[in-house]
Amino acid sequence: MSQKKLIKSYVLRAGRMSPLQRKAYETLKDTHCLKYEDKLIDFKKIFPDFTSNYLEIGFGMGDVTHAIAAQNPQNAYLGIEVHSPGVGKLLSEIESRGLKNLKVIEHDAVDVLTNMIPDNCLDGIHIFFPDPWQKKKHKKRRLIQPEFTALLSKKIKRGAYLYAVSDWEDYAQQILQVFSGEKSLVNKYSDWAEPQLWRTETKFERKGLKKNHLIREVFFIKK
Repeated sequence: MSQKKLIKSYVLRAGRMSPLQRKAYETLKDTHCLKYEDKLIDFKKIFPDFTSNYLEIGFGMGDVTHAIAAQNPQNAYLGIEVHSPGVGKLLSEIESRGLKNLKVIEHDAVDVLTNMIPDNCLDGIHIFFPDPWQKKKHKKRRLIQPEFTALLSKKIKRGAYLYAVSDWEDYAQQILQVFSGEKSLVNKYSDWAEPQLWRTETKFERKGLKKNHLIREVFFIKK
């Protein structure tokens, strides 16, 4: 399934790296990152000691990512992010916490999903606070669209889940509508999901709460 690449759901910002982030990025990338390649990943080779594999798209600074990996050492986690400061931050956490069950890919998620992730191999996909592109003229850049959702569904096993969280009401409504429109998925709840207690709070979530935004959670299962 090909994805149109004319519109990207992100913009590479020239964010400054702290000395810690830069050092981790330069010294740990070869150890904890997977290089983007146009070939499928063999999860059994990358994570030989794990049978359950989870993917997070756009992990930001990775605070939730390493927390979930640390709390669930029996599972393997793969995080995708395009912004190098966040990659550097997460690499430093992986190293300092000795996490053996977490790897990173610094690349576009659509490319990674299309070319590197085998079908029916993931136990869950996390998308926490994707860029809302709140201006009307930019909404076409939002990540969660029908074609992308169909691609996500192909990559998870039967009974596995797609889990998205947003504090922008109209984007949350869009996510709920798009997920509901994917025939291979079913909502675990009647509409909005209950808060998943194993997900720790993110920086974007705290910002949203300060602005009195509702935190909307969407949790769908593959039939």
